[in-house]
Amino acid sequence: MEVIEARDLRKTYRGRAAVGGIDLAVARGEIFALLGPNGAGKTTTVEILAGHRRRDSGDVRVLGADPATAGQGWRARIGIVLQDAADAADLTVAEMVRHVAGFYPRPRRPGEVIELVGLTAKRDSRIRTLSGGQRRRVDVALGIVGRPELLFLDEPTTGFDPEARRRFWDLIRTLAGDGTTILLTTHYLDEAEALADRLAVLAGGRIVAEGTPATLGGRAAADARVSWREHGRTRTEQLADPGDLLRKLVADGIDLRTLTVTRPTLEDTYLNLIGAGR
Repeated sequence: MEVIEARDLRKTYRGRAAVGGIDLAVARGEIFALLGPNGAGKTTTVEILAGHRRRDSGDVRVLGADPATAGQGWRARIGIVLQDAADAADLTVAEMVRHVAGFYPRPRRPGEVIELVGLTAKRDSRIRTLSGGQRRRVDVALGIVGRPELLFLDEPTTGFDPEARRRFWDLIRTLAGDGTTILLTTHYLDEAEALADRLAVLAGGRIVAEGTPATLGGRAAADARVSWREHGRTRTEQLADPGDLLRKLVADGIDLRTLTVTRPTLEDTYLNLIGAGR
């Protein structure tokens, strides 16, 4: 079953197309990542799908309903962490999480959620005293406290230190393992590669490529770059299949400890795609 279905989704601001006619489908239980530079349309897309912004045109179904007209029962089934999430700065972490939990019919225990986002030591601290990364973790706690079937995460790890990011990845994998569908936007390509089952690249308000992290933009079929040292010099060749070359090097007695075989990284592919989409 597709949890998110969008066809020819469009949104224009002052004559500029922020979202220029995209098609999107996300299956139940999937982690789907949207990549793209600033201004590509990622946040606008998420806000439309989550019912926070009206679209100009296109057909959209999220959990079987149109987000533009869905009611409170539908909203209780989704969680959302936006870039500009507001906070009640004078409340403590525990007070804020308990307050938001009260809006849901079957919330997680606030203490459990605070522990999941790594804020147990700060549970009694006022939100205004937290660092930017800690406030972002509060945003994530508020997004998951209602046990959402579908979770929207818009740049969720901005401001996280490396250790906090890794803990967050573990949390996302746990949620997905429990059946939560996740739509993630991120600027961190290692995050998308580590977490996403599938991803799409947005550029100029349009999807320019879609696939798994391994196959995006023809990455899996791209030529391999083979480098090695021979007679004191570095040699390099680009080959679709380096097998014949490797066998020749072995027959010629070349020291294979100097040999490297690389294919385009996700970053290489992404940069090519957003350049082509501009």
